[in-house]
This record gives sequence, structure tokens and C-alpha cells, in this order.
Amino acid sequence: MHTSEAPRLYARDPLLHGLVPRLTGLAHAQRTRVPWEYDKDLPLVLLTGRHGMGRTAVLRALERHYAGRLPLAFVDTAETPQVVGLLADLVRSLAPDTGRRFPLLLPGLLAVFAGYGEHGEHGERTRTTTLRLARLLLACHLESGSEADVAQRWAGRLRGRLDGGDVQDAVPQHAGDARHDRHAVAHAALAEYFERYARGRGSAPPRQWYQDRYAESEGTTGTAAEGQDGLVRLADWFHRGGDYRQAAEQTLVHAFLEDLTAARSKWQRLNRDPRPLVLLDNTHSPAGERLVDLVLAYRARPGTSQHDPLVVVATRLGDAPADAGDATHRALPDLVTSTHWRRTGHAPSAGLLVVPLTPLSRDDVLLMLDAASAPLHPYLASALHTLTGGHPLAGSVLCEAVLDHTRATAARDSAPGPPAGPLGPRNLLELTTADGVPVTQAILERLLPSPHQRARLVPLSLARDSTAAQALAAHLRLEGPEQLPANAAADYLEAEHWQHDTPQDRPLAADPLLHTLLVHEARRTSQGTDSRRGWQEIHGFLRRHHTTRGEDSEADALRHTLAAGDAKTVVAALSEEFQSEQDRQSALRWLNCLWYAATAPPPPAADWDDERAEMAAGAFDERYHDIDEIDRCINRLLHGLWYLSDAAAEPEADLCDDIGAELAFLSLRHQSWRAVLSQAARTWPAAVRAKRPLPLPEL
Repeated sequence: MHTSEAPRLYARDPLLHGLVPRLTGLAHAQRTRVPWEYDKDLPLVLLTGRHGMGRTAVLRALERHYAGRLPLAFVDTAETPQVVGLLADLVRSLAPDTGRRFPLLLPGLLAVFAGYGEHGEHGERTRTTTLRLARLLLACHLESGSEADVAQRWAGRLRGRLDGGDVQDAVPQHAGDARHDRHAVAHAALAEYFERYARGRGSAPPRQWYQDRYAESEGTTGTAAEGQDGLVRLADWFHRGGDYRQAAEQTLVHAFLEDLTAARSKWQRLNRDPRPLVLLDNTHSPAGERLVDLVLAYRARPGTSQHDPLVVVATRLGDAPADAGDATHRALPDLVTSTHWRRTGHAPSAGLLVVPLTPLSRDDVLLMLDAASAPLHPYLASALHTLTGGHPLAGSVLCEAVLDHTRATAARDSAPGPPAGPLGPRNLLELTTADGVPVTQAILERLLPSPHQRARLVPLSLARDSTAAQALAAHLRLEGPEQLPANAAADYLEAEHWQHDTPQDRPLAADPLLHTLLVHEARRTSQGTDSRRGWQEIHGFLRRHHTTRGEDSEADALRHTLAAGDAKTVVAALSEEFQSEQDRQSALRWLNCLWYAATAPPPPAADWDDERAEMAAGAFDERYHDIDEIDRCINRLLHGLWYLSDAAAEPEADLCDDIGAELAFLSLRHQSWRAVLSQAARTWPAAVRAKRPLPLPEL
């Protein structure tokens, strides 16, 4: 059985067992070689998707299966603000397995890091930088001992050179100039590095490599340490920032890739030894995006004769970059045997292979529930898949909660958490995780990382559109620095790649799963009938808001009325319109109003008894003996549609058929609506059974 530390991934085999083995040359879970799909030029694989689609999970699975079998690095680019920091992390991970000391990149990183300063306010930064340098030296087997000891030795040697004065003579004097101080420290660090770790012939190639890329620094005269001017200018450009820093980063990335290319011997290439693998998570971050761009630009150089051997699998929140017009896009099933990627042209994005991570299927959900210790409701897997839309994170949290519930139910000495009684499709969102956290809360904390914006979106998700959301935000007195909290919440959803824009006539959270979870959280956390933030008060306010917006908002007012549990008022309004309107266009308006009102979220269980299914079946018709048969029919129809509109509700065959029967009954009792209602009676039962939007008849 898999553990939580190594969860099984579903529907990702084309990546794990197909594409990546063909790129690295090593099978996913076996010590067998795999023929390379590409002998020289390699695509950079970019996995895209929203929060919870399994981007990090795929990288972690690759890390688990390839660790110790080939040179491997996993870096979360969102945790490091600069490209040089990412390169340092990559060197630390790759150097021990490649047996390479990164002779080009290491002095470049040393020059850049040494320029962070040595005194005053830079003291803490210098200590951090010295520790980072110590880690690099240890990873490249240039030093031995603990990180603290190496950092202390290095700092002592550097101070000795600076205090000795030999470095100061090689650096131009600028009184009180921070740039002079950086040059002095960089010269001292480079002198120490080359004398101790790269003497004689070993120092010439990297020195010359940087000399070829940087002319002599402006204003530098005298006897600067021979061959080091290029490295010092690299550091100077980096610390200037802007375009200069970007040029310095480009040089360092080139050094990194050329070091990896040189590290593979002729025999390794002939024996087709597995290629090094780099896993870059969250490359929508500024540093991650910059690193990917630099790798792509390096590989797109015209007339390139040497190709680096690095396999890069990166992830990005949302879609591919907007400027990646020449990228190749492939669906997961396309990766089973071959990607058919070929570089066309010299645009950097031509080297990009974009693979969107797709939702799970119902069969995947069935496999996830297969470990249940007791028989499950026969419709539970379908309901869970419908509820989540195949979203991997939401599906895995709910499936694990189902399994925990069945285990607790089967254990005689353990009481299951909520829900009480048999577990059915309608109880899915009432489950809790193993540590007692409600599943909707657990999922939303992962999908919406900001607690502040999440707290805003929970009540605002009940609003019909942006105008209603803004009015509700003012009514609830939502606090924050922004003048328009609802707009700020919409901006947050766009920044988190849940939607490209927020239409003014739609709810703030347009994604169906996200909207369902937010609405359920609003129901679960309702603060009672007397609270401003209570379910009844919020829907009462929204009903009044839409009433003042005129006739076009009647359906919205009825929907909020039903959400508050007042079905009687909604039935009366629908019945009055049914018996007073005659033109056929009004029939479409009436059906749309009926259907839309029935999508209302049900009230909290503490405020209301859910009898919708029984009401739709006519079990409580005796309660309505004082109204006519048309009103009773509309009441049954409304409750049936209301029940079946729940994403997790089981589309019971009898209830679906009853929808058609009730509409057929009404069609016989209206002089001008008969054709429209008859057509709805034929098409709506199949639509509600298949969980499709209800089609409006054509006139």
C-alpha cells in the first residue's frame, strides 16, 4: 500500500513512464536503458495547470524514482528570488553525481556572491553568502568538513587577503565608493579560489572564457590580477542591476550548461549513460521564468554545434507564457510513444514542449476508492468525479476522507467522523480529513493560498455578479486596504490563474469546483440566523438587492429566496406568472426563471430540513391541500430540479422522469405554452440525468 509520503499518481503514466524515460535514457522504475527519443537537441518540458492539478506531485514522483540513478536536482524556483541562487542550488545537487567541479560556473558565482559586501550593514548578508559558498565548495569536493567550518575558514582567508593590502593595490581607488569595496572583495575571493583550487593550467580556461565575454573594465588600470578582469566585470554588471544583471545572468547560465556538456566524456556518450535531470517547480516565479528563458535562448543560438545534455522538466501555474508562440503543445496521451517535437526556426520558445496536466477520469476515481474497507454507495465515484470535475487534489482529499470514514466505521473501537449514518453522494462535502479538518476547508487552503482573500471569497461567492458582490462586501463591512474588496478578490483569482478575467455578469469565482467549495464553506461557517454574516441574512440582503435592480433580476431574487429556504414564496411567484402570461416568449422566460431559481444552494442543515427529494416525489402533497393542482405541480417540479441541481446529488431515474411528467402536465394547462413546455418535458429529463445544462426550447 502506498503511503502519504509516496502517493500513487493517476493518469500521469505518459509522462512518468513514457516521455521522461525517453529523454533521460533510463526507465522510470527499472535499471534498464531506454532508447533516446532525441540524440542531441532536447526540448524543455513545461507542465502547466491550475492549483492542485499535480504539477509538484509529478516532479516529486520523478525525484523519488530517479534519485541515486542519475544526476538529479529538484529546485522550487519560487523560494529563491534570483537566478544566481537557483544556479547555486543546481550545482549543489548535480556536482556530487556528475563528478564535475563546474570550473566555468563556480568562479563566476564566487565573483558575484563575494560582491555582496563584507562590513557594516552587509554583515548578515555576508555571513549568509559565505555559508552558501561553503556549500558549493563542499558539493564540488573542493573542501571537506562541516558547512560552518568551511565557511569560517573561507572568511578567515578572505579577511587575510583584504587586510594584507595586496588586493587593494590591484583595485582602482574611489574614496568611499561601494563599488571599490566590491571589487576588492571580488579580487580577493578570486585570487583565493584560483590559487587554492585551480592552479596552473587549470585556471587558464575559465579565466580566458570570461575574458572572451567581457572587455577590460572601464577605469581599471594598473596590474589587476592577470585574467581576472572578465570575472570582476561580471560581478560589477550583476550588482548594477537592470540590463547589466540580465547580461550577467545569461553568462552564468551559459557557463552552467557548458560545464554540463564538458562533464560528459566521450565514453559516456557512446555508452548512452543516462542524462542529468533537473526538475524546476513553479517557474511562473520571476527567477524561475528568467532561468527557463535563458536556457531556451542558449539552445536556440544559430549555428550551435554542441548541444547540452540537460533534461529539464519544469512546472508553471496557469497556462504557457503568452510570448511562447512557437512552443509545441501536446496532450498527455500524445506522449505515450513519441512527442513528434522538432525545433523549427530560432525563436527560443521553439524549444518548449508544453504539456497541460488534465483532470482525472471517473475510472481513476474508482481506483482511488478501491481500497475502501467496506462497500461504498454505487454512485459515489461518479458523484465525486462530477463534484470535483476530475481535479486531482480535490479528488485525492475527498477519496482519502472517504477511506478514513469507512475504516473508522469498520473499526468497532473507533467512531467515524461526520457525516453520521451511511455515507452517500450528498454527504461528500461533510467529510473531514484524518486530523479532523473539514474537507472543504482543507482543499480551499491549498487552492487559495491567501487566508485574507479566501475569507473574503467565502461570503462573496454567494453573490450573482460583481455588482452584487461589491454591494455585499459593503454590507458585510469587509476590511482591507483596497477601496473595492470584491474587485481585489477578483484580481486575486486572476493572479492565481483561476481565470483570465472576471466577467461583470458572473460570480467572482467562475471555476465550478472552486465556486462549489466556497459556497459550501459559506454554508458550513454560517454564524446563525441573527448574524450579519449568517446564511439567512446574506441571502436576504442579496434578494433585496436584486429586487431593486428591476424585472431583469427577478430570477436572481427568487434564487436567493429559495436559498434562504422559502420555497413557498418562489412557488407562488412562478404560479402567478404561469397563469397570467400568455405569449410564447414568456414561456422561455418562465422556464429559465424556474431552472435558474432551482440552482440555489440549500440552506445549512441547522436551519432547515432537506426534504427536497421527498417533496418532488409528492410525499408531502397533503401539506398543500389548500392550493390548486397547478401550484402543487410547480412545487414538486421546483423541488425536483432543486435537488437534482446539486453537483453530488444522485440523478435518480424516477425523479428525472418526474421532471418530464410535471412539465407535460403543465403543458396541457396553458393555452399558448403547450409546445414550449412539451419540448422541455422531452429534453429536460435526459439533461438532468446526465448532469448537463437544461436546454431551453426553440420557438
